[in-house]
Amino acid sequence: MYKRIIDFHLDRWKGDRYRKPLLLRGARQVGKTYAVRRLGAQFKSYVEINFEQLKGAASIFEKDLVPDRLILALSLLVKTPIIPGETLLFFDEVQEAPLVILALRYFYEEMPNLHVIAAGSLLEFAIAKVGVPVGRISMFYMYPFSFLEYLVAIGHRLIAKEILDHPIGTPMEPAIHTKILDLVGEYLSIGGMPEAVARWVQTKDLASALNVLQQIAATYRQDFEKYARKAQVQYLEQLFRQIPHLISKEFSYREIHGEYRKRELAPALELLERANIIHSIRHSSGQGIPIGAEVDFETFKVIYLDIGLCQAILGSDVSVWFLRPLEGFENRGEIAEGFIGQELICYASPDSKAELYFWKRKEKNSAAEVDYLIQRGEKIIPIEVKSGHGNTLRSLHMFLDTHPKSISGIRFSALNYSLMNKLDSRPLYAAASLAHESQRDALASLVLEHT
Repeated sequence: MYKRIIDFHLDRWKGDRYRKPLLLRGARQVGKTYAVRRLGAQFKSYVEINFEQLKGAASIFEKDLVPDRLILALSLLVKTPIIPGETLLFFDEVQEAPLVILALRYFYEEMPNLHVIAAGSLLEFAIAKVGVPVGRISMFYMYPFSFLEYLVAIGHRLIAKEILDHPIGTPMEPAIHTKILDLVGEYLSIGGMPEAVARWVQTKDLASALNVLQQIAATYRQDFEKYARKAQVQYLEQLFRQIPHLISKEFSYREIHGEYRKRELAPALELLERANIIHSIRHSSGQGIPIGAEVDFETFKVIYLDIGLCQAILGSDVSVWFLRPLEGFENRGEIAEGFIGQELICYASPDSKAELYFWKRKEKNSAAEVDYLIQRGEKIIPIEVKSGHGNTLRSLHMFLDTHPKSISGIRFSALNYSLMNKLDSRPLYAAASLAHESQRDALASLVLEHT
């Protein structure tokens, strides 16, 4: 079983004496069920209730939400005792039974020793219907494989450990630096969707892994009719196909080809974000903390949840990432920018939904723009992603000159590590160096030897 960052957090949740029922949130096919089943192997018994497969199971929650009755009925349904302290109870595809989310409150209050997890491919839409029992549940957000997770999956644990432990500002051995950039190119071709990664590990057949991504894209399209009104499906289709062309650009509804209006496209865009298929990067002035307090909701960029899936939808020739990765970095800077965005999300705290921000100068005739802003303590750190060996950092320096809370900036590029004045240069593969503090132990656990 592939080791994931989320495994560390699930293991800690299992042993927490103040544990609450858990909602595991994330897009379809990012590995939620797989992760819960891995955890379930540590219990004396594991019971999985899939509400798409067990059609009658949802009706059990319609009479009342009394835990004793629910557990008895579910035990009889699956012919397995559900015993607090011994059983992991997993509710999957709960969008088919939204009342389950409300029931979690009563499991917490009346049956605190029972380990309960709920998830679903369209969980966010169930939450929108019934809300969440505030203060009575915990939540973890899950994403595709990060680059470090990918390295561990393909057998390069030592490289992952070196990236994690490598001191900032100290150049990596050139031969190792080049090798890791080649692996970044490999990752950019395949992405982090677990099934695509598994297919690549098993077959080393790029065409087979890309076929998996096409199937995932088709599955996402099939879901449109489950959460959108019939009249909205056409807008979802257009956004789904065209957003990959707009990566790294400020989003404009006028860029969507066809006779569509903002009032038609905006609700569809919101649905794609709720389904966790896309992530918005919101504009912030970056002058104060928290960064999100100064957001301009009308100015934003968009990236896909997975860079491999994004290119599959584009129909891109990804062989360049395998054969000539430096050329790819040079000519497809938008893909590198999307990759860093995906990495920042993967290494964010799992306890809340990851938020991304960028900055651009609003004055007329100004093209200054910084790709990402992150907050660490009282500091706001501007981040630029540069194609190839690009050295032009006018926007980054302009930001630093006009933002006293920011004393230095970070450039991610194909260059090696270096420190010079206000510039901290890091390779594209080093995004884990910016992991949220809550992820540090999880990352350390990730790169340990498998036992």
